[in-house]
Amino acid sequence: FCPLQFCLFTYMNWTIFHEQVFPIRHKLYRFALRITGSVHEAEDVVQEVLEKVWKTTPDQTENVQNWEAWCMTLTRNRSLDKTRSQSLRRTAPLGGLSERKSDTISPADAAESRDLAAGIRKMMQELPEKQRLVMHLRDIEELSYDEIAETLSISLEQVKINLHRARKTIRERMTEVRSER
Repeated sequence: FCPLQFCLFTYMNWTIFHEQVFPIRHKLYRFALRITGSVHEAEDVVQEVLEKVWKTTPDQTENVQNWEAWCMTLTRNRSLDKTRSQSLRRTAPLGGLSERKSDTISPADAAESRDLAAGIRKMMQELPEKQRLVMHLRDIEELSYDEIAETLSISLEQVKINLHRARKTIRERMTEVRSER
């Protein structure tokens, strides 16, 4: 055993962890919250995922091409495990949906924007699980189609189909809401 190798190994993990994994912890949390529907469960999931990533062996580290996609996959799998084991089949509110703020927006426009965001969050909660997850990963987390396919372990074609169906459903429901006014 060489102390220099130990230092190099520790430094490399530290660098990878703090440059590529730690910055996405909030994204992992939002994704876990979306699946588990529980703040506490989502926090536990992220903690477990970060711990697992931190304990990754050098052999495994070499095989990881995209840290974000790998972490999102770990988060998805652990969240689904927790949800299944505790039968929590509910959906979390979409707290991560950011509303754009501007100094030039009137109070009426700001209220309308908040109402629209709340309506979209509610509509997204009513989507089938796979459509909801694909739409969240693409439109909220801004992952690429390939990253979504890798994260959810589905084909690129399935990503596109689910995203199309989700957006179409939201668009149709928004049209219905507007016509009711």
